[in-house]
Formats: sequence, C-alpha cells, structure tokens
Amino acid sequence: MLPKVAIVGRPNVGKSTLFNRIIGTRLSITDDQPGVTRDRIYSKATWLSKEFFLIDTGGIELGDAPFLTEIKAQAEIAMEEADVIIFVVDCRSGVTDDDTYIAKLLYRTNKPVILAVNKVDDQKFRENIYDFYALGLGEPIPVSSSHGIGTGNLLDLVLESLPKKSEEEKDDAIHFCMIGRPNVGKSSLTNALLNDNRVIVSPIEGTTRDSIDTRFRAYEKEYVAIDTAGLRKRGKVYENIEKYSVIRSVDAIGRSDVVLLLLDAGTGIIEQDLHVGQYIEEYNKPCIIVVNKWDLVEKDSKTMQKWTDDIRGYYKYLDHAPIVFLSAKENKRVQTLFPAINQAYEAYHRRIQTSVFNDVIIDAVQMFPPSEFNGGKLKVFYGSQVGVEPPTFSLFVNDPKFLHFSYKRYLENQIRKNFDFFATPIKIELRKRD
Repeated sequence: MLPKVAIVGRPNVGKSTLFNRIIGTRLSITDDQPGVTRDRIYSKATWLSKEFFLIDTGGIELGDAPFLTEIKAQAEIAMEEADVIIFVVDCRSGVTDDDTYIAKLLYRTNKPVILAVNKVDDQKFRENIYDFYALGLGEPIPVSSSHGIGTGNLLDLVLESLPKKSEEEKDDAIHFCMIGRPNVGKSSLTNALLNDNRVIVSPIEGTTRDSIDTRFRAYEKEYVAIDTAGLRKRGKVYENIEKYSVIRSVDAIGRSDVVLLLLDAGTGIIEQDLHVGQYIEEYNKPCIIVVNKWDLVEKDSKTMQKWTDDIRGYYKYLDHAPIVFLSAKENKRVQTLFPAINQAYEAYHRRIQTSVFNDVIIDAVQMFPPSEFNGGKLKVFYGSQVGVEPPTFSLFVNDPKFLHFSYKRYLENQIRKNFDFFATPIKIELRKRD
C-alpha cells in the first residue's frame, strides 16, 4: 500500500500548481479564480525512486462561499487519509486568518505537517517567510511551485516524514478485490463467493463505505476477498457527512494480486466504468472483467459476442483481461471465477528462463523484422526477465528510439502467446547496448 501525502491550504495559494509540478503533468486545473479545485484529485508521484500518492484538495476558507462545506469536508477526509500533509501558504499575502484557521485544523490531526511558503520567486516578498513561524508548524520551506524553486528540498522532507515500512509476514493467500461504480453488485458477488451473507447488500448506491477484507478457504486454497466502496468519476465525489474515500478503494487495488472489474449487464457500459478501468491499468494488476447481473439480459446466440466486442472496444488497454459473465444474485457461473483468479495469480508471478525467452524473441524478430523508424532500424540483441508482479522484461537493442509502438505491441503479443500470461499485463523495457 502506497503512503499518502495531502496538499492543503486556502484558495489560490498555488496548491494545484505544486501538485502538477510534483507529479510532472498538468492534472489539476489551475486558475486565479478561488475554488476551482473542489474535490480531492490524486495521482501517484515519485521522488528518489520512492512512490507515494499525492492528493490535491480544494481551498479551505472561512465564510460562506459556494461549495465551502463540501470543499472543507473533502480536505478533512484527505488530511485524515494522509500520512504526511503539505500546508501551502502564500508569502506575498503573509499570514491570513484562513491560514491560522487551517493551522488549528492541522494541530488536531497529529500528522507530520510540512509548511511550504509558496511564490518566493519575487524577491521583495521573501522577508515575509519568517512571519509564518507564528503558525507554530516548524520551519517554513520556501518554494515556487510555478518555477520549481525549493520543491526538491520539500520532497526530501516529505520522504523523511513518511512512515517507515515494517517487515510484514509473507501471506500466501491470494488477495483479490472487486471494484466498479456503485451498485454493480460487488457486495452481492462477495457474498456469493463466500457462500455467506457477510457483507451488507443494498440497492442504494454507496452502501459500502470502506474496504472490507474477508479471509476464506475454497478449493484447497486460501483467499482474501476485498470488497470496496464504489468508485466514482473524478469530480463527482463530495459527501460532507460520510467519510467516503476513493483512496481506500485505490489502495485495495494496490494490495491485491488480482482485480475483478465489475460491469452491470442491466445498465450496460457507461462513462464511469471507463474511469474505473484506468485505475487497474495504472497499477499494472491482473484483471478479470466480470459482467454481473447477466440474468437481466435478454439473450440470443449473438448477445455474449456483442458484449465481448463492446468491452474490447471500450477497454483496449485491458485486452489481456478475460471476460466472465455471471449472476451474483442467482449464484450462476460464480464458481468459474476461482480458476480464473488462480490462473491470473500464477501468471502475475511467473518467471521465464532466459534462454527460452531469447529463443522466442529471436524467432519473433526473424518471422517479422522491424521496419525503419526514426531514422534507423531496430536490432534486438538479447533479453531477459527482470521482475514479476507484473512480469517485466528487458530487451537490449541498438537504439530504443528505433522502436515503433506497434512493433513493441507485436513483441508483447508474441511473449504473451508463448508463455500464457493469462489476465496479467506485461512490461517491456528497452536498454541500449553499449
């Protein structure tokens, strides 16, 4: 499970700009208009080879601005979820009443807080940095999120403040989670797999508010089923009473060996389903696409094939994922999931002997040589497997820039076909041979 770092502060201090700077892409909307970021936005970030979740939040302020209650609730949830909090203030305006109010909220979290004084690129405001000692949150760290000044020092402090990993005992059980938009039948499927009503099932969206881990034994194997709160499209998540958290559902993906992506056969595939699938791709987890509520569909000889074609069209990045049609409510075809989960788990951890792998790569290149691309023709010298979870391969070549994406896809398909990497993604890394 990745540690989490939340960025908080009042509106228009540069939180989203800092967020975008750290993750290296423009994911959060930045605007001079206060209140643009209303929901928590999150992404994986890396600093010095250490990965963590970075959470951007809406600005917290006093008063009665639109959506203020929802924004404050989301920020408080982010602070509760976070292992470390970056509190962003603006050196140009000095300490404000809103800054003091937020500092008081942070005192109560008992979390490590790093005070980032933003917009220090203008020299005439630099003296204001010392005023922020009055907030009682330790030494202010001067940064400029728009120019990148000081962000390295800030991230060094973040890494120092993250909780140290404890050595966990190895668990031989297969961990799998069920994700999907609300009301697709995750809890019903959990109950069907367990053959027991251990999870509350309700037709009301969002009944499951947290991840629930259930250990059980089936077919002489140990499993841990993780039922998660329904994921919703970014921008649609704010509840000011219930502490609903997408982060916990994403965490469940991170600590699973296999992910079951649930679709609702009764409603068909909608936009929210596509967003849910992107989380699986980001984590490189084995995936089984489960079309639930198959009992609600009027079928003929072409129905299943049409659904399969539609799913493949929508989820092109999950074309390695098998598709299972079932009805959790009527307990039909549910048991077919166990062989699929086992096979996906084994493929996710599979290692291939180097000599055998090179035989396959050499045959693939000879059968279909690469075309010229970017001013040269790719030459593949040899390769080896360098990791599992997911299976990862390094190919030593004359120059990686000569590889066209379509040829990389061809090589991936040849590896998958020859070694039966069922349900799992595989990664190919190119290295230039000196």
